[in-house]
This record gives sequence, C-alpha cells and structure tokens, in this order.
Amino acid sequence: MEPSEVDETLESHGTEIGQRTNSLTRLWEWVLVDGNRVLIATLLSVAVFVLFLFLNEVGIIAFVNDDSTTRLAGGMIAGTFSLVTLVVSINQLILSREFAAAGEARDQLEGVMEFRRDVEGEATVPAAPASPTGLLELLVETIHYRAHALAETVADNEGGEFAELVAKYANTVGESTGRVEDTLERTRFGTFTALSAAIGYDDAWQVYAARHLRGSRRDSLSDETLAAFDELIDALQLFNVAREHFKTTYLQRELTQFSQLTIYAGVPAIISAMLIGFIYADFGGPNISVALLPYVVSALVAVVVSPLALLAAYILRTATVARRTASVGPMLPQKDPEAGPFDVSYDEGDE
Repeated sequence: MEPSEVDETLESHGTEIGQRTNSLTRLWEWVLVDGNRVLIATLLSVAVFVLFLFLNEVGIIAFVNDDSTTRLAGGMIAGTFSLVTLVVSINQLILSREFAAAGEARDQLEGVMEFRRDVEGEATVPAAPASPTGLLELLVETIHYRAHALAETVADNEGGEFAELVAKYANTVGESTGRVEDTLERTRFGTFTALSAAIGYDDAWQVYAARHLRGSRRDSLSDETLAAFDELIDALQLFNVAREHFKTTYLQRELTQFSQLTIYAGVPAIISAMLIGFIYADFGGPNISVALLPYVVSALVAVVVSPLALLAAYILRTATVARRTASVGPMLPQKDPEAGPFDVSYDEGDE
C-alpha cells in the first residue's frame, strides 16, 4: 500500500511542528522557533529604530525636550541593569545543574549508558551513534522498520479489515519518519533544525494509536502480532526519551548562549543610554544638530533595547518548545477533546 493511501482517521491528531499550511504560518513558525535568534533580535532593534523615526516624522514624538529625554535615559540605564541581573540569575540556575557529586555523576552516567544499551538492543547495532542527530536518526529508522514489520506480521497472521487498518497506520508512521529522516540527514546537533524535527515528530499519538489497535483485539491476536506491537511501542518510547534528553541539553546550551550575548549587548546598551543623557547635558540644549538628533537618539535607543530584543527572541523559542513538549508519552493536551480516530468509552458488555 502506498503512503498516499493513508486513511484520514489515522492521521496525526497531536502536534506536527513541521507542517505549515501557508506563508503566514511559515513566517510565524520562523519567528517562534526556526529563525536565528540573533537575527530576530537584530530585526527587533532595527524595528525600534525605524519606529522612533516614523513617530518623529509624523509629529507624535520629539527629541528636543532635554528634561524628558534625560529622564528616559536614566530609566533605560536602570532597566538594563535589572535585565543583566536577571540574566545572571538564569545563568546561575543553569550552572547549578552542572554541579554534581561523584555519586550523582555516576548515576547520571549509568542512566545514559543504560539508555544507550536499550537503543542498541532495539536497533540491533553494535553501538549507538555518539552524535545526538545520529542517535535520533537511528531510532527513526527503527520505528519505520518496526511499523512496516508490524503491518506484514498482521497481514500474515490476522488478515481482514484489521490488517488493512494496521497497514494504513504503518503508512502514516512511514510518512512521519520519512519527513524527520530527511531533515535529520541535512542537519547537525547545535542547530535548532535537528531539535525542531525531533519535536515535530508525533510519537505520542503513534504510541496511543498502536496501544489502541493492540488493545482492541488483544484476546484474538497471535503472539507474533503482540510482539510486533510491543517492539514498535518500545522503539517509540525510546525516541521520546532521547528527544527529552536532547531537548534539555539543547535548551541548556541555548540559555547559556543567551546569557553570554546579553552580557555582550548589555555593556553597549548601558553606554548608549549614558550617551543619550550626555547629549542633552549642555544647558544650551542638545550638543548635536537638531536635524541629526532623531537619527542619533533613535540609533542609541535601538542599541539600548538590544538586550530586551535578545530576551524576547530567546524566550519565544524556549517557551514554544516547552509548551509543545509539555507532556510525556501518549498524553496530548494540544488535541481537541473530540478529535481523533477512536471512540473510547466504557464497555458495559465487559461486565
């Protein structure tokens, strides 16, 4: 059966980050998760510069009142200091997770090694790949293989409508794994594209669907079919664990980079705010030409807000990732209560 023959009722009802239906959605996804954070922060600062020039041009604001401008500069200095202090606190929180006694470090290492042994056993490879993207790609390939092996096993042992339904489910899994595989092959860990592909893979729904299909015919299924279901579910659960681990690792690196960049931008921001005050320090008014004043002050304000722009850019991504991966396993808070292919209710006939 071709992948295009997937039944609509078996399509994913969870969150597929990779599916963008129109240009506006793609742009919004780029701003939220895909876009380079430094570039987005730069665009926000440039937007502030353009906005201030526009407001001055139409007469909504002016730059000739030295009293209001110097008060604004003082407020910006205080705000920038507060933001830098907040970033230092975030950095301390990240560092606190890096400190561990020998016993804790040994337990963490043993947990990682046990997980890698599980992956090696499930994928039947001598050793799991060292790179995160390689490990994710191996698990995706394993899921793909297990899904089609399940469809073949059901076709050989069960037949009928149930075999057709499982084949459609396997095709749905194959389409999802194909999308993730294509993305992972072109990326490396350290770029957000790899993590985005892993987050976009809807393993939670696939676990739910597999467990429902198995449970609906548990008493009549052969041992081979039950084993094939279990192998697929185990592979999906390993992928979920791997994604959560790498998501945590990536976000730690992301927030560390955010802390560094905010410190780098914080010093110029404070100096720029001080320069705004010095420009208006003369008793005779601004020290530069009135014609140049809007451009100079707007540029300095854009530099002052650069730490805030960085904060907005990074928080947009981390908050979006956290919201879209808020649940672990087949719990789908994003799913509409009435959505989904299965009608699950209490069966009085079982009493």
